[in-house]
Amino acid sequence: MIHLTLPPVMNRHPTSIIIQAVAIPFIIIGCVTVPLTMDGQSEAVQYAAMLPLAYLLGSISWGYMLLQWKMGVDVREYGSGRTGMSNVLRTGGVKAAAAVLTLDIAKGVIAVVIARAVIGTTAAEVSAALIVLVGHNWPVFLQFKGGRGILTALGGLAIMAPLPAILATATFLAVTALSRYISLGSVIGVMIGAIAVLVLALADVHSDTYMVYGFIACGMIIWQHRDNLQRIREGRERRIGQQATRVE
Repeated sequence: MIHLTLPPVMNRHPTSIIIQAVAIPFIIIGCVTVPLTMDGQSEAVQYAAMLPLAYLLGSISWGYMLLQWKMGVDVREYGSGRTGMSNVLRTGGVKAAAAVLTLDIAKGVIAVVIARAVIGTTAAEVSAALIVLVGHNWPVFLQFKGGRGILTALGGLAIMAPLPAILATATFLAVTALSRYISLGSVIGVMIGAIAVLVLALADVHSDTYMVYGFIACGMIIWQHRDNLQRIREGRERRIGQQATRVE
């Protein structure tokens, strides 16, 4: 895999990584203590504890942090300007991208698992999955400029509706392999996932509430890929293996 070799540079916003590094232990503590302390509380109190935690969990920008630590660069200044796995792959290489893939999926998984443990309704699961996705895409720690949401959305979907998650992943892999466009594979994959959620809900395989997640998350992710789709139409979108260049 070709990736960009960059000399260490000064971080334009050094406080961003410091704030996240300080916040992470508190977020981890929250992920442990909220499920243990909310039993017997009213549903309003449970939501009040769970949803801010889900947003902060989503706001941890692993792609940004790992490349700052590894290379001393702000990943938002290269390639697509996003913090997600695909931009990390082009900018920092396979190992960094694999770590981001795992950690970003984990954010969605953890948010839904906490919602299931604390409240135990499909509405709570959907709420947590959407809020963690909002945090990933618009993180408070990075001036609300984050990733595009594919992996975090997939993590949440995998817990709520595993079969649509599998179909979405298989579609992503097939389209990406054929086109060499990660963005195109992502958009088509998330659309297939949303359709699969709809079909299985109508067939009473899982809760109708998951349809809300499927279509809202799909809309959010496609919106986040609007610049990629424009570049594909113009023939300027980077394919797998192409280096990330500095954002003008």
